[in-house]
Amino acid sequence: MNFQVAGLGLDKMKLGSPQSFPDQEEVEDPEDQQLLEPEAWRTYVERRNALCEFLTSDLSPHLLKRHHARMELLKKCSYHIEVLPKLLALGDQNTLVVPNTMFQHIDPWRFQRMKKLGTAQTKIQLLLLGDLLEQLGQGRTELDALLESPDPQPFLAGWGLVEQRLEDLSAAMDSFLAMMVPGCLHMKHRLVSDVGSAKIPHIQLMLSTKMPVVFDRKLSVAHQDWVSLRWFVTRQPVAPEQFELGFKLLDPRTQEECTQRGVIPVAACTFNICNLLPNRSYKFTVKRAKSYTLVYEPWRDSLTLQTRPGPPGRPTPSQQGPFPTTPSER
Repeated sequence: MNFQVAGLGLDKMKLGSPQSFPDQEEVEDPEDQQLLEPEAWRTYVERRNALCEFLTSDLSPHLLKRHHARMELLKKCSYHIEVLPKLLALGDQNTLVVPNTMFQHIDPWRFQRMKKLGTAQTKIQLLLLGDLLEQLGQGRTELDALLESPDPQPFLAGWGLVEQRLEDLSAAMDSFLAMMVPGCLHMKHRLVSDVGSAKIPHIQLMLSTKMPVVFDRKLSVAHQDWVSLRWFVTRQPVAPEQFELGFKLLDPRTQEECTQRGVIPVAACTFNICNLLPNRSYKFTVKRAKSYTLVYEPWRDSLTLQTRPGPPGRPTPSQQGPFPTTPSER
């Protein structure tokens, strides 16, 4: 986004675009026009049209809504450190390029320090993104109010402040777009202890995002005493992933029912949990299993399902013994 303000108009704007202009009857109010000289009136119309163009293209409600959706998605992602060769091109960032043996040469204590730095950097970046998005929304509200003012004279008198506001909002949008992609981690110390080895390449650390793990709410169903759970990742990873599936009985009524909970490691995107209590509500959660490179994962998806009622007089699973959990074969 390269919007800049110059002179009486705004550079990079299509002032001839009719769909972005206000209605001519709205602008060319005879009473307002009588308050200004012809040259001042032409300047007013030009600047008003330029402001409308900015609000309908660079700062449109649709664009802000899309950025809000992307921001909500980023809050649900998990963030990891990638170890890459220093000369690797950005377009070729693939964790498979660096073999796992590279971690044998990295000092574990120093790597843990870099993970803490990555956690702090990710949190700060998300906070800054939220702040920038709030600034953009507030700026649009202020400029909308300015366009609704019926008096053209204050609009012209304060145009210098409007130009500065447009420049600030343009810079805020540039910063927001640039920060949407995690960047490099700056290393103050070497991660590799054996600095004299010629076999160890120069490396760089990058923050990367992984899309959130989400339950499939259509295919996750509860039966009388078992549930079939399915989940997915929006962008399928190159390598298989490990997950942690959590479950617990809501509102347990006895000490024995309090044991109806647990965390299950799963290497697939489907799983069945059996021998549950009929006609009861369970809460399920799913997330990626913790990995060596994980630095921040603020969110996990949750789903509440209620099992179906059982026939009268049938023993409950708590009377039958422990409840097994099995991978889904579907």
